[in-house]
Amino acid sequence: MRRIFSILLLGALCLCTQVYAQNRADELMKQAQENLAKKEYIKSRYLFLQAYNAFASQDKYGKTVECGVNAAALYHRENYYKEAFELLRGAEQVVAAGEQKSGKALPGLRFRINKERLQMYINLKNPARAKEQLNLMEETAKSARNDSLNNDLLYTQANYYYTFGMNAQGDAAINRLIGQYKEQKEYAKVDDCYKTLIGIARKANNAGLVARTYDKYILWTDSVKALTAQDELNILKKKYDESLATIGEKDDSLSAKQYIIIGLCALAAILAAALLFGGIVLLRFIVLTRKQKKAINIANEHNDLKTKFIRNISVRMEPTLNTLDASHPGVKALHAFSGHIQELSELENSLSEPYEMQEKNIAAFCDALMEQVKGEVREDVTLTVNAPKLNIRINPEQLERVLLHLLRNAAEYTPAGGKIWLDFKKRGAHTHQFIVSDTGCGISEEQRENIFKPFAVVKDLTLGDGLGLPICSLIATKMNGNLTLDHGYTKGARFVLELHA
Repeated sequence: MRRIFSILLLGALCLCTQVYAQNRADELMKQAQENLAKKEYIKSRYLFLQAYNAFASQDKYGKTVECGVNAAALYHRENYYKEAFELLRGAEQVVAAGEQKSGKALPGLRFRINKERLQMYINLKNPARAKEQLNLMEETAKSARNDSLNNDLLYTQANYYYTFGMNAQGDAAINRLIGQYKEQKEYAKVDDCYKTLIGIARKANNAGLVARTYDKYILWTDSVKALTAQDELNILKKKYDESLATIGEKDDSLSAKQYIIIGLCALAAILAAALLFGGIVLLRFIVLTRKQKKAINIANEHNDLKTKFIRNISVRMEPTLNTLDASHPGVKALHAFSGHIQELSELENSLSEPYEMQEKNIAAFCDALMEQVKGEVREDVTLTVNAPKLNIRINPEQLERVLLHLLRNAAEYTPAGGKIWLDFKKRGAHTHQFIVSDTGCGISEEQRENIFKPFAVVKDLTLGDGLGLPICSLIATKMNGNLTLDHGYTKGARFVLELHA
């Protein structure tokens, strides 16, 4: 009796242990997916590896391969290709053991492993090895006789051929898939095909393919949409043209006002030069000191009038802009330009009024800033913060604004695989530097002299009004510091914000 009871107890214990192990493996996989969504790649990779080993020990082949492929993708994302290939090799051995144990082929799992290998060889620019994997995928899909795998294979073939410039073969693969969906009258999937192909073309930087696909997609859309949709499109186009005409008229009006402002500025400059010359003469004749003071007062009054005039122009623009379509890029740009003009004017008039300061931990402050721009960088751009755990007195709101503007500029111009740094350096008892560096395209010699000067360049406002850096420079001045460009740095752009306590 005792023996039977012991056997039953041991069986129950084994069952509980197995259930716990299965639940633990599922929890590890869930945590890995959550961390992947948060872009915490190293932690996610570690959890996928743990889940991979747990599922492999339970003979859960599908989840084993899923976790292994995800972990391999995270490895080669950081250029650890050796580890990625070894992991896929191990996953393949698990699948082989599963096939032998069950006596059934598992083509879907082999297909997924080969697909990940193919992607790595594409990233390594190795067309020959990539083609080997593509051939294996074709054999696997053929033996599986699975429509889903066949469709995935056609997408993968198109990606491979377009990536390595074989556009004709790529067109053949994608056209075959689209043809199948058209025959089956699965029009939603046809739409998905065109959208996926556009994504593949963009990733391969194939502008010609993007244009051709858009043309085909428009023709396809026109053939299935109702005539009312075309009528609505014509109405929208007409409204768009009318908006463009209205904006053009406003642009002409603004241009005329800009010429007036430029004329006043030129007049003020001529007046200032005349007053300067008069001042030199008046210094020689002490008797005329009174006249000299009067001339200086007149110059100051003119300067105030000029500032007020620019501000009034910006304020007068607002009611007119509010009558236009606020969603149009041109109108948005004019609204932003108007706001920047007013802010620039207010900063110029309040430079002698310093900001309030408070003590902050500089390491935590810089880490929080870099966290804000994580989602704005291109793929594989490395973000680095070098800041000590040191408390200093700053104005956090204005300092954050300046550094975020510099970091977002760096994110915009740094290509995939580049680097962006935010460094803090103590240059003396009361002098600190915040340095933002990148490996982007840099700033040309012609632009360097004017990047901190407002209205130095006339450009399309929808591409930016060029007032961001001049505003940041004035904010730096109000924080008892200065913002400069490091001309000696040649690997991209480097801005130095120096503050004096």
